[in-house]
This record gives sequence, structure tokens and C-alpha cells, in this order.
Amino acid sequence: MRVMAQMGMVMNLDKCIGCHTCSVTCKQAWTNRAGMEYVWFNNVETRPGQGYPRRYEDQDRWYGGWTLNRRGKLALKAGGRVKKLFGIFASPVQPELKDYYEPWTYDYKTLVDAPLGDDFPVARPKSLITGEDTKITWSANWDDNLGGSQDHGHLDPLVEKVRRESEDKIKFAFEQTFMFYLPRICEHCLNPSCMASCPSGAIYKRVEDGIVLVDQDRCRGWRQCVTGCPYKKIYFNHKTGKAEKCTFCYPRVEVGLPTVCSETCVGRLRYLGLFLYDADAVTAAASVTDPQDLYDAQMDVLLDPHDPRVQADARAQGIPEDWLDAARRSPVYALAKVYKVALPLHPEYRTMPMVWYVPPLSPVVDLLRDQGHDGEDAGNLFGAIDALRIPVEYLAELFTAGDTERVTAVLRKLAAMRSFMRGISLGEDPDESIPESVGMDGQGMYDMYRLMAIAKYSERYVIPKAHLEQAHDLEELGCSLDFDGGPGMQDSAPFGEASGRPVPVAVDTFNALRDRQSTDTIAEGAGLRGRVNLLNWDGRGAPPGLFPDKGPQPDTLAGAEDQP
Repeated sequence: MRVMAQMGMVMNLDKCIGCHTCSVTCKQAWTNRAGMEYVWFNNVETRPGQGYPRRYEDQDRWYGGWTLNRRGKLALKAGGRVKKLFGIFASPVQPELKDYYEPWTYDYKTLVDAPLGDDFPVARPKSLITGEDTKITWSANWDDNLGGSQDHGHLDPLVEKVRRESEDKIKFAFEQTFMFYLPRICEHCLNPSCMASCPSGAIYKRVEDGIVLVDQDRCRGWRQCVTGCPYKKIYFNHKTGKAEKCTFCYPRVEVGLPTVCSETCVGRLRYLGLFLYDADAVTAAASVTDPQDLYDAQMDVLLDPHDPRVQADARAQGIPEDWLDAARRSPVYALAKVYKVALPLHPEYRTMPMVWYVPPLSPVVDLLRDQGHDGEDAGNLFGAIDALRIPVEYLAELFTAGDTERVTAVLRKLAAMRSFMRGISLGEDPDESIPESVGMDGQGMYDMYRLMAIAKYSERYVIPKAHLEQAHDLEELGCSLDFDGGPGMQDSAPFGEASGRPVPVAVDTFNALRDRQSTDTIAEGAGLRGRVNLLNWDGRGAPPGLFPDKGPQPDTLAGAEDQP
């Protein structure tokens, strides 16, 4: 047994309100540079929906992840080295720009500087790739909140699959449809197919905490990692010619801080913590024949941090004592392995993903309440789970490779927790029969409720700090923002940096703001070219005319004694 540590994340989908705050803060922190306009390390998808990029789950088209060959061994679905060699310059199984969207900006300069005339000037959308006028036809959130679902909903690969089995399961009439939000980041898998697909060996998995990163110096821009990743969470920066991906905010994690998306989450739905796993068992677990057995196989790989034998082996592998303590207090281990209410996303891809999801239950409560029933009563809740507006079959295709019984068991636990805690909140004696019906006891159900509903900051984020003796090993080159003038750190024009041909950009960029805030002198009016971005203005200097000339001020006290 080779014990290793892995940082993991759990998201409670019942709490996600689809505000996209996580996406915006991640974008501002990591992907606000040239060539990254279309890149979203974190995005929130409305389900049902096509996702981002469009139909990324259609592995019959994209060939992402792993499969089993004739001998029952793991093999990349997109093919081995020889097949990749033939497609290294033109790969038909990679998403095109239209599957993401063509990034654009607006020609604000023309709008502001247009001469006086009879026509009202407009800010036309300009492509950040070609610099030409463009028409906006798709984006990362084009089908947000079921936008266009009646026209595009059937294109969701999971809807197609469930509908083939039962035509009546999913309907898109507004009074019959359903929706929930699915936040997505890189899965930081135990068996990453992106890493195996990289011809230059630029993608690696950190030994210390399992975070998957891209070495920007070794990356040669072959883009085979994009093909290999079944979640399509690796992006190509067309400005630098490098691949980039979610870094799990490792500079923050190393000092014990949560990721930016977790820190800023409005719904407090994200949990961060440590798993201990047996690295020697990963390949065998990913190679089980039946896809519906992959969940159990992945659970067997995760080790019990309370087991003295596991602790002894972990110490022998050099895992520090405070990391073992963090693993014992880990909220992600509790939700995934102890309470078993968190499920992995698409385990059938055989990558052993380490971002887990608690499936949504809310619609069943709303449905019962609208029908005049007690929405929190255990009998009503259990009886209505099979009639959820969110079909269990759809959730099973997302989280258990189609195993509906597994999803139903999780939903029953969540329903039991609601009903059990409702009774306590009303001052009634705890009804032990409710947790017993789902294989739990009252104390365990209360502990699960506390973690999922009212956990404090320190309970939701249990992140061990990196040790000083590991400092040299943790000197990463995975981030394009690691030094001035590095990859992705282009010069900034007065209106910001742009991609492809120079085009107008609406906001000051990181470089421009840094230069202004680090100068030792007050900015001259002429140097500001008559413009200030008030969203980012640091107050250091102003162009002429920004503020009206106050002129001589009257003596407000003169004659005050003459006033009645």
C-alpha cells in the first residue's frame, strides 16, 4: 500500500443559486490575460444543457478519457501514440472555437470619439481573434437558466440518452421541465487522461497534494491534452501557444487558504479537504469491467485516515503529522466516504475524479408544498423521490454511470436529514426511525446536518499548509503569472491588451493597473491621454476636465451674524 495525499472538493448542488460569482472571481484571478478571453477554469452550467464547451460529454465524438482494450487494460479512448502522431497537426476530435465561442469586445473608441452627426454611433462587437466585426451567436452561458431550452435542450447528451430509454422522462414545456446548476472545475483526477495524452510530458500531478498542473516551459502546444480530457477543462492560449488549466489555486492552498471560487461562493456550497488514497490501487480500480462498479472501486481506493495501519504507512511515506490530522478532520472525506452523499462526476470516464457533488433534492420539497402536502414529512418525501421533476435517471447519468439505485439512496439520506431535523427544530423528540430507515443513527444524521447546513469556515475548509522543507519541491512553473514578462504577460495598450490583431478593449488590464499603482510619481494629465477607467482608478492623477473647476469659493461665514 502506497499512501498518498490528495486535495479534493465537494459541492452541494442544493445550495447553488447560479450567481456565477465563482466564475467571475476565478476569471479575474487567473484568466484575465490575452488569449484567455474564452477560458473559464470555473464555470456554472445549467442542467439540462449542452455544457461548456458544447456537448463536452459526448465521448462518441470527442473520445475523451479512458476505455478498456480487448485485453481489459486501460487505454486512452482517443488512441495511443501512433494514432496521436497522425492527428498531431489536425485533430478532428478536438472542440473548435465555435464549440466554445469566439471572444469579442466592443469598439468603444469609435463610440466615444465619433464626430457629431445625424446618426447615433454604436459600439459594434469586434472579434478578439480576427479584429473584424463579428456576430455573437454563442457563449459560456448561452443556455443559462434554460435559455433556449425548447430549441436546444434536446442537444444535451444526457437528455438524448435518457430519452432513448423513455421518451416521457424529460420534457421541455416550461410547466414540466426542471433545472439545476452544476459548477465545474478541473477534476484533478487520480488517473488523469490529460497527463497521459501530453506528448511533451508537460502535465504532471504533484506528489505532495495531487494537484494537476501544466509546466509552461515544457508545453509545446500540441493540444492533445484537450482531446484527452473528457471534461474539456484544459484550454489552449492562442496568444502564448500554451495549454492552461485550473490550478486549484495552489499558491493559496499552500498557505492554508481556500481556492478563490470557494472563498467567494455566495451559497457556501463548496468544501475543501484532504483524502488519503492507495496509489498502487488506482489502475486496478479504474480498470473494472462494469462502469457502474467504478464508484465502489474508487471508494475502495480512498483510505480511512483513522485506521492505525494507514497512519503508520502514511508516516513511512513522509506525510507530515499535521496533514494526517487534516485528513481525519476532512469534510470531503466525511461527505464522500463516511456519509456517502457526495458522488463523482462521470466515473465512467475512468479518470477517478476528485471533485464530488451532492445531488440536488430541493424540487421535491417545492413540489409537495405546492400540492398542499407537508414538504418535510418523511413519508411524503420518501414517496415522492421517484416522482422528482429532476429524473433520477438524469442524475444517475451524471454521477453513477447510470446506477439509479445509488442516486436514490443518496436522495433518501438527504430527505431523511431534512425530516429528522425538522422535528428537532419544532421541539419534538428525535424520531430515530427516520435515520434508521437509511442506515444511519440520530447522532450521525445530526453531524451530517451540521456539516452540510451550518458548518463554520474552519469546518468547511480543512487545508493543511505546505511545510518549509517542501519549499523547493513546490516551486511550480504551472502558472503563467509567475514572473514579469513571462508567458501571457504582454505589453498593454492604452485601452488594454488584446488577442490576435490589435483591437479596442474596454478595460484596463492587470499590467496597466500594476504600472500605475507602482509608479513613484503622480501621473501627468497628458500621460493619461484624456481617459480614466473609473472602475479601476487609483486616484493618482487625473486628466484635464475630469472634475469641474470649482473657482473662487464664497465665504460661507460672512454675514452669518446677520442671519436671524
